[in-house]
Amino acid sequence: MIGPNTLWVIAGTTTLGFTSGIIGSFAFLRKRGLMGDVLSHAALPGICMAFMITGAKNMFAFLIGALFTGLIASFAINFITGRSRIKEDTALGLILSVFFGLGIVLLTQIQHSPNGNQSGLDKFLFGQAAAIVQSDLQWLGIVSLLLVTVCFLFFKELKLLSFDPAFAKSIGFPLSQLEFLFMLLLVTTVVIGLQAAGVILMAALLITPAAAARYWTERLERMIIIAACFGGLSGLLGSWISTWSAQLSTGPIIVLSSTALFFLSMLCAPERGLIAKGLHLMKLKSKVAEEITLTVLYEWMERKQRTAIAETELPKILQESHLSAKQIANIEQKGWIHRKGGYLTFSEMGWKEAYNTTLFKRLMEIWSMYETTLESPIPLQEVEKKEELPSQLANTLQTLLQKHQHAPRLLPQHLTPSEQGGFL
Repeated sequence: MIGPNTLWVIAGTTTLGFTSGIIGSFAFLRKRGLMGDVLSHAALPGICMAFMITGAKNMFAFLIGALFTGLIASFAINFITGRSRIKEDTALGLILSVFFGLGIVLLTQIQHSPNGNQSGLDKFLFGQAAAIVQSDLQWLGIVSLLLVTVCFLFFKELKLLSFDPAFAKSIGFPLSQLEFLFMLLLVTTVVIGLQAAGVILMAALLITPAAAARYWTERLERMIIIAACFGGLSGLLGSWISTWSAQLSTGPIIVLSSTALFFLSMLCAPERGLIAKGLHLMKLKSKVAEEITLTVLYEWMERKQRTAIAETELPKILQESHLSAKQIANIEQKGWIHRKGGYLTFSEMGWKEAYNTTLFKRLMEIWSMYETTLESPIPLQEVEKKEELPSQLANTLQTLLQKHQHAPRLLPQHLTPSEQGGFL
């Protein structure tokens, strides 16, 4: 039976993961992944100062203190990169180490103080989700709802800031105010996650769900939804798994769950995943090998002015063209060539494939020769098959091909180019 405290922990970490996925999507697209790490480390001295001022572990005071030092850290980074030749990655590392060092100094000072309330304050380093109580969940829910609402209201502005800030500035968007809003959202998300994930791990909870979601879609709206679901699922799984043993810390398990979802996405995403890319590459290699084989056999017959190849000639063809017997067997298996009486020739379907493949190859060669003088709505490198050629360009290339007397000219008498869908 799951107790009330466990339900609060599960609800809190799921809410945190959901919110982190949404905010982290914008940070990921803006290549601000390390910024989340900097802000989480910069929050530590703010938490310590809030405790030193109030003398109690008050989450609202911690939120204000962490927001204060987080915003100072972000302003310091902008100041350093804007007023010096130091690059952003160097500035990020500098601010991270300085603020984290200050936080450790303050934390050590607090631990040596006589204040008994300081017990457990060091848990903010690695997080202690099990310490979430109902009041913490209420604060987390309110702040998360506020963050999601702001993202919804300013979605268009944040989207433009993520993809094209120069254009946003040119059309009059208040870029500095939007940048401040984004940093405020990021800092607030980091702060509310410190109790669950801690200073060290909060950056992973921000970026990993967004990075995983990026594998599944090309649209920002879908990416945000997927990232939110991945983040929420990571929080749910991490909290549930950590209940199996008292030795399992919830924060690290949440991050590991998020990482597992990332690797699953990297492998299994339908278009951008490694498995899908591997299958696509295999199909592409097979297609290219088939096209090369068809072209080599067709051009050999064209040079010899006959519609068949003696099987005794195959070893010489394979040697000159660097083909393999397996490639010949592959197109034979597809029914494009057949053997009869010691000769190899194309089937009717094979003639059509060989003619069209050779024609397309020669059209591309002509296009590359006249690329600087021919106008085309699409670049040469993006055309993968003859159907993608604009009709006017195709006619021009065909004329040039005839002019150079380089058009394919070998076909059985019962076939004509028009019957096989060629450009002639």
